[in-house]
Amino acid sequence: MDSNIFKTRLRLLNIGYGNSVITSRVVSIVNPGSSPMRRLREDARERNLLIDATQGRKTRSILVMDSGHVVLSAIQPETIAQRLKQAETKDDS
Repeated sequence: MDSNIFKTRLRLLNIGYGNSVITSRVVSIVNPGSSPMRRLREDARERNLLIDATQGRKTRSILVMDSGHVVLSAIQPETIAQRLKQAETKDDS
């Protein structure tokens, strides 16, 4: 077995209220207000790929994952993007 598998470090991205996703799996972070994003959310719900991580709060951002999952968060997209950038900066150092 290749020992490099165990050396890979997975970084978690805090998306609010105790919820996290793996940084390398995030494809995009979008604002939920537009009609295409509402359709994206409904399509994901129909395909059972929607993950609601809002803890009952208003959805402020949608994260699209490389697996096709759509994650709802109550944190602003700008805040999540800033956290993602900080995580990537830590990976570089």
